[in-house]
Amino acid sequence: MNKTVSEALDFVNRLKKLVLGINDRHVVIAPPFPALYPVGAVLKDSGMGLAAQNLSGNKEGAYTGEVSARMLVDAGCTHVIVGHSERRTLFGESNEMVNAKTGMALQSGMRPIVCIGESLRERETGKTFDVIERQIKEGLNLIAAHDIGQLIIAYEPVWAIGTGITATPEQAGEAHAFIRQLMAELYGEGPADRLPLLYGGSVKPENIGKLMAQPDINGALVGGASLDVEIFGKIVTF
Repeated sequence: MNKTVSEALDFVNRLKKLVLGINDRHVVIAPPFPALYPVGAVLKDSGMGLAAQNLSGNKEGAYTGEVSARMLVDAGCTHVIVGHSERRTLFGESNEMVNAKTGMALQSGMRPIVCIGESLRERETGKTFDVIERQIKEGLNLIAAHDIGQLIIAYEPVWAIGTGITATPEQAGEAHAFIRQLMAELYGEGPADRLPLLYGGSVKPENIGKLMAQPDINGALVGGASLDVEIFGKIVTF
C-alpha cells in the first residue's frame, strides 16, 4: 500500500528509461488498484507487464470492496499476485481462497503469481517442506494440468518479508528445488521444468546475483526495494 497515482506514474516513467534495451528478462509492475489503469497506459508497448496485488475469488456480484478478474483485465493487467504472505497473515486468506483466486485469474487470461512460504516458527521446527507441500496441493488442487503453463510460483519465506533478513541462496535454492520436484510429481516433469519460480524476501541489489545463480530460481518478487526506482533498476539490470 504505497504510492499515489502520480507517484506511481513518475516511477514507471523513470523505470522505462533505466531498463531501456534490457531484453533478456521480463519486468512486471504491481501498483495499488487506483494506479492500475494509468500505469498500464504508460507501460503499453514497453514490454513490461502490469500486475494487480490481489483479486476476488468471485466472478461478480454483491461483494462490496472486492475487485474481479474481469475488472483487472479491463484495466490492462497481464498478471495478478495471489496469496501474498501479507494477505495470508493479515487478512486470513486460506489455501482454499488462494485456489479460487488462482482459478479466476487463469479463466480471465491473466498469469497468477501464486505466493507460498513458511513462517519462522515453521522453519525452526523443520516444517518448511510440509507447509510448502500443503500450500501447493490445497492452493492449486482445482487447477488443470494444461493451465500450469500460465502459472508462476513465488517462494517468499514469511520470516524474510520486510525484515531485512534474506534466506541464504542455498536455503532459497533448496526450497525452489523442492517446489519444482513437487510440481513434477503433480503435473509432470515437462511443465515443472518450464514453470517460472521466483524468490521473494528482502531482495536487493547486493544479493540478487547470488540468488539468481541458484539453478531453480528464475526471478524475484521484489518488495520494499522496489519502492525506490533507482534501487529497483539496479535489481532489474544486475
